[in-house]
Amino acid sequence: MARFLTVNVGPVKAVLAEWQQSGTSLTLTAFASAELAGTDDAGLLEASLTTALQGMMREKGIKAGPAVVSLGGQMVFPRFAKFAPVSGDALDEQVRFEVEQNVPFPIDEIVSDYQVTGDTIEGDKAALIVAAKHEQVTAVTNAVRAAGLAPKIVDVAPLAVTNAARKANPGMDGCNVILDIGAKTTNLILVEDEKIYNRSIPVGGNTILKYMAGKLQLSPDEAKAVLAEKGYVALGGVTEDEDQLADRVSKICRTVMTRLHAEISRSINFYRSQQGGSAPARLFLTGETSRLPQLDQFFLDSLQVATSYINPFDFVAFGGQVTQDDADAELFSLAEAAGCALRMLPAGEASLAINLLPPELVQQARNAKRVPYVAFGCLCVLGALVLGQMTENAKKSIAEERKQVAEEQANECNTNDELLKKAQKEEAAALAKADDFQKLLSSRSLMLRRVAAVRNSLKRGMWITDWREKSPDVVLITVRGWDDAMKRAEENWSDTNPSSTATVEEIVVEGLKNQDEVDSEAAAPNELKTVKSDFIGKNNAVREFSLQIPFKPLAAMVEAPKKPAKGGAR
Repeated sequence: MARFLTVNVGPVKAVLAEWQQSGTSLTLTAFASAELAGTDDAGLLEASLTTALQGMMREKGIKAGPAVVSLGGQMVFPRFAKFAPVSGDALDEQVRFEVEQNVPFPIDEIVSDYQVTGDTIEGDKAALIVAAKHEQVTAVTNAVRAAGLAPKIVDVAPLAVTNAARKANPGMDGCNVILDIGAKTTNLILVEDEKIYNRSIPVGGNTILKYMAGKLQLSPDEAKAVLAEKGYVALGGVTEDEDQLADRVSKICRTVMTRLHAEISRSINFYRSQQGGSAPARLFLTGETSRLPQLDQFFLDSLQVATSYINPFDFVAFGGQVTQDDADAELFSLAEAAGCALRMLPAGEASLAINLLPPELVQQARNAKRVPYVAFGCLCVLGALVLGQMTENAKKSIAEERKQVAEEQANECNTNDELLKKAQKEEAAALAKADDFQKLLSSRSLMLRRVAAVRNSLKRGMWITDWREKSPDVVLITVRGWDDAMKRAEENWSDTNPSSTATVEEIVVEGLKNQDEVDSEAAAPNELKTVKSDFIGKNNAVREFSLQIPFKPLAAMVEAPKKPAKGGAR
């Protein structure tokens, strides 16, 4: 019976699971989860993940071993593409060209892999391409190795969840929607025959907590406790909960899920128009936030498709430290881990087999496979030499020669040990010099994120006409919009918030408060506020208003990566 581990690296949390494999059977024997400090900065991710893994292994008594690692959907760039009916090097070249054209990073800065999923009705090759930044992938694999694990496969969360859904629901046909609703993001996967479409939507459980904290004047910890105790998704209509707090929480949950539903509908329309997909027939739910009561009924009503949950224990057993209560409690969070575990079974058990293992680790694995053959060859040569010596020399000469060979091997090992220590010192020195550059690299997209935060808060029919910096972290923007579009935004707000009304300026300000880049807690004079609002143009067809927006300072958004301990392995 073989033993291995899976490591799922999400935006805010890592999950470690231990598995036993016998043939095509899997048994979950232990699992644990831990919060991560962040996944956007490679250096911070590596240090945080190493600490998290070591803590979980100590807590559960999990020993090191081979591991399948999965990256969160926000860390990868998936793409479905069609190619001419070729194979081998010709197909590799077409895939490389597709990656160069569609991944927003130089080809030598990424790790990519692809899988042919079938043939289209036109006779082309249908393929799934996945790419990720090399520095983030190596940060994860370095952390896994520093914790004592040996990464064999680097999978990605959307594909691992898809493998779990297919294994738990044999014969999935037609167009299927899979929603992995986590804390920070939601992975949307559309699966239909040979076609796969994936999108990471920045809406999750934390979005609900932010709305609750703002609306109900709660701290983050208080909001989390209230959501766990009273949270559910309101189903609309005039029915109100006798518990006023539960009623308000349920409507906040519905507001956020309505926003998620809008993004899902937009993605489905894009998939159908751009990839010729069909209307969805079924919806599968998984992820921490999917445990919200009545969430399945909400999507059944809003999407009008049969809705169910992915149950990983339909195809895996549990034992060891895992009890029935554990299995019931974690039903919503272990689909990704179970999908990763399928990758260690014989070929065919996992329908999608992407591997983003860095090239340097792939080469190490190949070299390790060659070691037995090289050793056997060396033994054959040594045997031939010894046999020749035996015909010419006495037993004493043979013994002395063997002793000399052993001494030479010991000296060589000592030399290699010194070279290794020297390389580790040089690596530590290079990392120290790279700290400032890593900080600069992390902050280069700060302005783009700020503009995106504002654009995400505007409603359809609105646009930015002026952007002026009052200070490095405070800007004054001017927004214009069609009057009828702004009225629709106000009406939509009233529909989803029956007990209150708001102007479009207030709606935009409310949206900005929920953006990570905006400092909604800033004190005067940097507070988030409307500066002016007026009609312009003929017949009052256009409205204009100005907003003063305080952004979080760079120091709060960027933290330098931590260095490894002196002389330690990475």
